Amino acid sequence: MSNRLLLRTHQRARLLGPGDRHESCDERADRLWGELLHEVRVALTAVQLLLAFLLAAPFTQVFGHLPGTDHLLYVVCVVLGGAATGALTAPVCLHRLVTGLGVKPEAVVWAARLTLTGLVLLLGMVALALLIVLRTVLGASTALVVDLTVVVWCTGCWLVPTVMVRRAAVLRRGIAL
Repeated sequence: MSNRLLLRTHQRARLLGPGDRHESCDERADRLWGELLHEVRVALTAVQLLLAFLLAAPFTQVFGHLPGTDHLLYVVCVVLGGAATGALTAPVCLHRLVTGLGVKPEAVVWAARLTLTGLVLLLGMVALALLIVLRTVLGASTALVVDLTVVVWCTGCWLVPTVMVRRAAVLRRGIAL
C-alpha cells in the first residue's frame, strides 16, 4: 500500500472526532465501530440467505434445463455472493488482527470501505439472482427491463437520502464533506 494512501487514511480517521457529541476521537471510533458492526450484521444476513438458496440451486432438476446464459449468470452471481461475504466479514478479521494496536480510528475507516464494497457486491448478486429468475418467468428482454428497474430503485434508495442528508449537513454546518 502506498504511503500516500496510508497517510490519507490516517488523516481521515483522525477527523472522525470529536464531532458534536463531545467525545474524544477514540470514543467516537468505538461508537462508530459498534454502529458499523450492526450494519454489517444486517447486510451479511441478506447475503447468507440468498447465497444459501443459490448454492442449493444446482442440485435441483430444473437447474440442468436452464440455458447456458443463465448458467453463466448463476456462476457470476455465486462469485459475487462469495466476494460479498468476504468483504462483509473482513471488518471482523481486521478488528481481530489489529486489536490492541491503537489504530481503531483507521480500522473504522477501512471497515467502512469494506462494508460499502460488500453492499455493492450484494446489489450485484441480488440483481443477477433476480435476472435469472425473471428470465425464466418473463423472458429475456422483459426480465432485463424489470431487473434494471429494481437496480435503479435500490441505488436510489441508497443514494438519494444520503445525498439529501449530506447536503443538509453541509448547509447547516457550512462545511465541505
